[in-house]
Amino acid sequence: MDVLIAGAGPTGLTLAIELQRRGVTHRIVEAAPEPFQGSRGKGLQPRTLEVLDDLGVLDRFLAGGADYPMLRIHRPDGQELDWSMAERRDPTPDVPHPNSWMVPQWRTGELLAARLEELGGKIEYGVGVTALDGTTATLSTGETVTARYVVGADGGRSTIRRAIGVGFEGETFETQTMLIADVRLTGLSRDVWHMWPGPDGRTPLLGLCPLPGTDLWQLTAPAEQSPEKIVAEVAPQVTLTDVGWTSQFRANMRMVDHYRVGNVFLAGDAAHVHSPAGGQGLNTGIQDAYNLGWKLATGNDALLDTYESERLPVAAAVLGISTRLHNKQGKEAAEQAMRRDDPALRQLSLNYRGGPLAIDHRPSPGAVQAGDRAPDAPLGEGVHIFDLLRGPHWTLLAFDAPAPAMPPGVHVVQVEDPDGHAHLSYDIQEPTLILVRPDNYIAAVTSNPADLLGFPFLS
Repeated sequence: MDVLIAGAGPTGLTLAIELQRRGVTHRIVEAAPEPFQGSRGKGLQPRTLEVLDDLGVLDRFLAGGADYPMLRIHRPDGQELDWSMAERRDPTPDVPHPNSWMVPQWRTGELLAARLEELGGKIEYGVGVTALDGTTATLSTGETVTARYVVGADGGRSTIRRAIGVGFEGETFETQTMLIADVRLTGLSRDVWHMWPGPDGRTPLLGLCPLPGTDLWQLTAPAEQSPEKIVAEVAPQVTLTDVGWTSQFRANMRMVDHYRVGNVFLAGDAAHVHSPAGGQGLNTGIQDAYNLGWKLATGNDALLDTYESERLPVAAAVLGISTRLHNKQGKEAAEQAMRRDDPALRQLSLNYRGGPLAIDHRPSPGAVQAGDRAPDAPLGEGVHIFDLLRGPHWTLLAFDAPAPAMPPGVHVVQVEDPDGHAHLSYDIQEPTLILVRPDNYIAAVTSNPADLLGFPFLS
């Protein structure tokens, strides 16, 4: 067996899909007896939507979710204020999915699991890793298995992380706790996300967010009260008819000091845990897996080292954003509940510029550089750049230049761009060759074919 994945949340499932579609033998085990049932991480950022497009499941997510609703603030003085959670952006040729999308976490897991099974993969529920020695794991069933690689995607209390002795630096705020629950109710419009601040107008007392495609609401409130009690006290016009999944959230902002020890890797919450502010944690975990999957498939040790060098700085930056937003608890409740319009939250600007897999040999690099996300663009006749990138392969985009012969596994595209959208998206000013990695980041930008033939790890 090539890879053992511990944990079948969104991170582990994304990794398993990546391995399955590359024909890499693996097992994905999940200690819980059944799939996760809560709405917890309900926000998918634009870059994650692009990952889901590449995995072949975006249409299902769009059908199973919705745009973020308006936020309605029920003020202590009886006034109601409606706020937009973020500025709505129109799709553009280079960014077809510019806005966050709301999908309950249980549905994200359900859709990813269905895609894995559709590709021939299988999840083993009720099977956890209890001990790890190198890459030999002892499972809760008593079975001992040895894999070439082990990936810990087993959450903030990761058994894998503890087994390899990786530090988990940061802070846990024991006094900052929150109740999250999935409830059914009557007495409220589902057209908006309702929020009640306390008497000071600052401290949020109760939030009720309608979850798309369901009759459920996500309830958030101070942890010391029950859902029934807080609703009765704060919003007596609301009647709870059912309380389902419930969780106590403790403010916890931590990350690892290494993503890799030997042939053991960490991803998702096993590597970084966030405040829910800004909706970054689940998205960062999915993109950890998206970065790691194609590298594991190569078995190239030097390439696998780039997983840590690329993802650890990204996680540190994203954790800084979510922590910063969490700490803005002194502002008006309406302000702190709004989605901040920071472009970095959309994760489209995250990049690997200057890294070992980013070569840009132009004397004057343009706006789009090696290490950046590969933009989309329509090419005419219903074809888009993303259609050409979709799948587990490398792609060479040749703009106004003959494409050199490339190794097997590289799709070569002589770009035909009748309306000029691709030239604008990629900021092409002269004949240019652009090599795109399997995870749809730009590996190389050059006018010299020799730069591509000598590109490391190309296969």
